Amino acid sequence: MTSVRLPASWIAVAAGAALTAASPRPAAAQTPSRPEALWYATASEKSVESFVEHAAEISIVSPQVFAFDSRGAIHGHLDPRIVDAARAHGVKLVPLVMNPGFDQPTIHRVLTVARVRRRALSALVALCRDQHLDGIQFDIENVAATDRTALTHFMWAAASALRAVHCPLSAAVVPRANDSPGTSSYDRWIIANWRGAYDYKALADSLDFISYMTYAEHTGGTTPGPVAGYTWMEQDLQFALSLGVPPSKLSIGIPSYSDWWYPSYDKKRGAGARGSDISYAKAESLLTTAGAQPTWDDKEKAAYAFWPVNGVNQFVWIENARAFAAKLDLVRKYKLRGYSVWVLGTEDPAVWPIVGQHE
Repeated sequence: MTSVRLPASWIAVAAGAALTAASPRPAAAQTPSRPEALWYATASEKSVESFVEHAAEISIVSPQVFAFDSRGAIHGHLDPRIVDAARAHGVKLVPLVMNPGFDQPTIHRVLTVARVRRRALSALVALCRDQHLDGIQFDIENVAATDRTALTHFMWAAASALRAVHCPLSAAVVPRANDSPGTSSYDRWIIANWRGAYDYKALADSLDFISYMTYAEHTGGTTPGPVAGYTWMEQDLQFALSLGVPPSKLSIGIPSYSDWWYPSYDKKRGAGARGSDISYAKAESLLTTAGAQPTWDDKEKAAYAFWPVNGVNQFVWIENARAFAAKLDLVRKYKLRGYSVWVLGTEDPAVWPIVGQHE
């Protein structure tokens, strides 16, 4: 896939959202004096409490609380405890704006219906201006690869509109290691719906930065495996850099959650393996109950364990502090802007001294 050109006509299309007649300059690439530590938050109590406790170690907090609807309006609200802690510790408040439930028809409508697109751009400007945010990050996922050009143009137009009110825009993007459609039905499905819609170079040129979500390599819908294997993360990273994405505009994704696979049965799907994202504390509890000892995989930089229950194995891949530290070294190795962690409240408590030491 090649980088797309951004048409001048989009300036006029988004005129109601504070665009001017001149093409915007690309967002400047800046290299912070220390790696930028972005941590995502959810509305869960554990996530909020974790941020309040550790705000001093964080550069940017991105609560996943705002979403477009099919008309282009934005709904959601910020927890005042996150706002207060961010202001008290000088943490940038950059909430996520997403397509709710990563619904593909909703985002297709926002991207392709002119009146909906205009309303969405105006809503973004109002959100950032009226709530005095330090920026906005898109978390737009499950986009059909056929909407790739529309997505690129929309993000470019949004960056232009938000720049007019001094609001930086970034985007969390699903990674890929190449542009091959693959050979299996799963490969074709995931590139067509999750990985193929992002023009990394064009987005990096127009946005403040991109958070490269190098996690969810394996999920509850796949076979057991690392949440974010080191070799897979590095391959994805090298691909983005090979396209011309500046390291100073790239924040690598690091998971703080773990994954657990177990046999399950329901009438609709029948018997099969199921998987769940779990916290480090839950992973530790499972290991204790099973009497299982984790094994460190030095190639993938993560720990794993499996144990039988009634003769059928359960599996867990664990993102502990050792795994976090190993993957954090990719920031230094490739001189990246920083790292983006999903998600507060699921982490091994031992990661926080590592975060504080990573200069």
